[in-house]
Amino acid sequence: MPQGKLEIVLISVIGLESTDFLGKMDSYAILTCGSQEQKSTVSKDTIVDAASRMAPTWNETFVFNITEGTSELTVKLMDKDRITSDDFLGQAIIPLSPFLFREDKSLTPTYNVIKDDKYCGILMVTIKFFPDEECSAREESCGGCDN
Repeated sequence: MPQGKLEIVLISVIGLESTDFLGKMDSYAILTCGSQEQKSTVSKDTIVDAASRMAPTWNETFVFNITEGTSELTVKLMDKDRITSDDFLGQAIIPLSPFLFREDKSLTPTYNVIKDDKYCGILMVTIKFFPDEECSAREESCGGCDN
């Protein structure tokens, strides 16, 4: 399995059901790749249809180190609550192998968000993989994969 850096742009989710009785949800995402975990900012969700479905938008970039044995990225969606514990909205599990072995290393796929074995939305991300040898060349030209 190739090693390198995986760059994820968390774009948005459409179709999430509102968990808040009053007001809009405050969604955030927890991205987990191997033992690495990163958290997005909180999105002020907007209602997008009569069924009170939400569409949080982030457009945030996350970078993960891919090492031997790393096979998937999990994006867990949560609703931040002020008084009670945060609500789980669903998650998408993204297999990494389609990105690690491609010549064209950038894709913008969509993934089903699942909660309790049921579909509950669509996650939109952009994913780019930079193998270690490509990262070395990139660091020389632009100051690193994180830039």
